[in-house]
Amino acid sequence: MKKHNKIIAIALAAILMCGLLAACAKSEEMEIYDPEDVVLEMDADIVDFSSFGSEMIPLTATPAMFTIPTPTAPGTRANTNQKATIDYSNTADGYVMIKFLQQTDKELRVIIRGPTNVQYQYRLNRDRQFEVFPLSDGNGSYTIAVFEQIEGSRYATVNSVTATVTLRDEFAPFIRPNQYVNYSANSAVVTRAAELVRGVNDFYGKVSAIYNFIISNFTYNRTFAAEVQRGMHSGYVPNVDAILEARQGICFDYAAVMTAMLRSMNIPTRLVVGYAGDAYHAWIDVYSEETGWVNNIIRFDGREWRLMDPTFASTANQSAEVMRFIGDGANYSARYLY
Repeated sequence: MKKHNKIIAIALAAILMCGLLAACAKSEEMEIYDPEDVVLEMDADIVDFSSFGSEMIPLTATPAMFTIPTPTAPGTRANTNQKATIDYSNTADGYVMIKFLQQTDKELRVIIRGPTNVQYQYRLNRDRQFEVFPLSDGNGSYTIAVFEQIEGSRYATVNSVTATVTLRDEFAPFIRPNQYVNYSANSAVVTRAAELVRGVNDFYGKVSAIYNFIISNFTYNRTFAAEVQRGMHSGYVPNVDAILEARQGICFDYAAVMTAMLRSMNIPTRLVVGYAGDAYHAWIDVYSEETGWVNNIIRFDGREWRLMDPTFASTANQSAEVMRFIGDGANYSARYLY
């Protein structure tokens, strides 16, 4: 490693208070909707609920982006019917844009299945505005489908498209906004990130500044976690500016805010949802030009990386026990990348 003098000086926080991880896990499991949660009436070739692979996309090149991109729906490639529009004009940039066209009180879903057969399921808003959905599965064939609720857990296809995706660069899905990491050049998280890294030019310093801000200023919202656990916030999607203003949230919120901040600095960042031990959880991966993907890490001390998990690091006091848990990548199993 050629930058031993430029290490991330990040203080690890300690063991999670009893029940905290479980609360976060239950919250996220309810809010990130697994395809198995609903019954969908769709073509048989779409209903293939495969298990998630931990290594989804081999990313090797340096990202070409250096400004904050704004997702667009130009309509150059789009599939529109009476119900919904799927704009896939920008698949090379790692995203599609979708909106429902009719007024409805029914629940709406989007399922995106990529070349590894992992199926990503999202809720679609009902305000007839475009939303951004990432193509997280690398190059290959994608099936993108929109569903409208029939009754209960039964949904019917209202529009779908199959597209062959060749990404402009392999970082495209992880350097742009999407439904779960929703920011723009005017967002408060972008302004705050720029303030935090002012005068800092190296990767390690930027990650350190943003990470330390999150773990030092955010608190875990146990009340909200308990409400989500009781089903009071169905369809919850993080609002990164609101979370920044409140300085509190659940694990999904922590990861979304830090992901937005780092992406706005042109640092490829994956918001990862999976398992921390036996609990459902959210964390982040970042990309360093020198080391490649730094998976599940928290710091480089000149010898090795430690796990980067903003929730764990900000919700308790220091201890050797949490150092051992967070530092062991075997404790973390990725399922979805956003």
